[in-house]
Amino acid sequence: MDVRSAQGVSRRLAGFVAGRSERHVPDAAKAAAARSLLDAVGVSLAATGLGEGTAAFSDLVRAESGHGVSTLLWDASRLPAAAAAWANGALAHALDFEDAVDGLPAHPNAQVVPAALALAEEYDAGGAELLASVALGCDVTCRVADLAGERMAERGWYPPPIAGAIGATVAGAFLARLTAEQVVDALSLVISQSTASGEVKNSPDSLIRGIRDAFAAHAAVRAVQLASRGVRGFAAPLEGAAGFLATFAGADVDPSRLLDGLGEDFRGTEVSFKAWPSCRGTHAFIDAGLRLRAEADLDALEAVELVGAPVNRMLAEPLAAKRAPCTAIDAKFSLPFTVALALVDGGVGLGSFAPDQLGRPDLLAVARKVTFRPEQAWGTPARMTSGRLTLRYGGGRQQVLEVARPPGGPDAPMTTEALVAKFLDCVAHAAHEPPEPEQLAGQLLGIGSAPSVRGLFAHLFPEPAAAARETESW
Repeated sequence: MDVRSAQGVSRRLAGFVAGRSERHVPDAAKAAAARSLLDAVGVSLAATGLGEGTAAFSDLVRAESGHGVSTLLWDASRLPAAAAAWANGALAHALDFEDAVDGLPAHPNAQVVPAALALAEEYDAGGAELLASVALGCDVTCRVADLAGERMAERGWYPPPIAGAIGATVAGAFLARLTAEQVVDALSLVISQSTASGEVKNSPDSLIRGIRDAFAAHAAVRAVQLASRGVRGFAAPLEGAAGFLATFAGADVDPSRLLDGLGEDFRGTEVSFKAWPSCRGTHAFIDAGLRLRAEADLDALEAVELVGAPVNRMLAEPLAAKRAPCTAIDAKFSLPFTVALALVDGGVGLGSFAPDQLGRPDLLAVARKVTFRPEQAWGTPARMTSGRLTLRYGGGRQQVLEVARPPGGPDAPMTTEALVAKFLDCVAHAAHEPPEPEQLAGQLLGIGSAPSVRGLFAHLFPEPAAAARETESW
């Protein structure tokens, strides 16, 4: 189906969003959203202490923004919704520890959660409404990434924050109770603000790769706010002759796939939660390295050979730079460095990417032995995160392990206990650790029963006195 012949896609999506209530979202989708919310808040809190470049966002919004009701995760200040979404969005991917969907170029909650949280507080939504909004936004993000992500990348765009901006707008439109016409306007407005250059993959010194989702979350909130105030958009923002799909993915893409199963299949139930704070494409190799480590002889090790999906070449090229990453975010996107961490340290944690770790001679010595070969047959969504690791020694001796799917995905899900343990570890690295983290985890998981997100967050994240804001923790 040609984009130009698929009239009405924008309005059909808008009508669906405008006609939803939280009762239309299955319990399984809301339960998945609660797990993603817990994970997103924990990872974001850790980024307040560890995320490179994120402090600039917090400093700027506190200096420029007026008082509001939306929580800034840095220090529990209350800000206008757009400012909070912008600063919290910078935290969401800063550690590359948030959820993902294997096989898709998407981190579907990194943009959705900051925007939805900010607007849920602004509109004083209930917890069930927040979870429904996250479920809807995550689903639409995945659908856009599935439909157009590969084409977007081929045309020089970086798909995750662009697809996420649309999903975050859907989440916000649901919370704001926009009419169908206003949802179309909001989609037009977010498209007018959203961009992400694929050049981010070629610039290891750049911090944009870590803080990218600030812009998507902010754009979504502004789009919803402007649409609710009567700013008119395009007639067909998604499927128009020069609309989103034609511009970002090409005129021959079939937009009807965006609507297939909408309201029935919620893709937030497919997310993978990360056991290690690095690109999901590194996880099969980390898993293999950890499992082979007990029998490995690092002193006699001659070569470390990796085989993976073609898409993961970006994690190994240029090889010299990936063997000696210079920033934390580049190290998280480095197969040589993350495999070295697994083999040398026997673990990959939040402290593994600190500045003093990047130059360690023992890690770099192993990283220099790592090579990567793409397996063309693995260029499918089902094998995108697969990996084979071979440790070679003298005399032809070798150890080989292939991991078809790394842990944390739907076929090997992270337990709730493990997810809470991850949350507690993240909170321990926050710039200001909130009180009673275990209670915080339980209340985030149970947020669906909260009558007011604003009231709950005021309790969980009490705002410090203005005079003590710079020195006191929560």
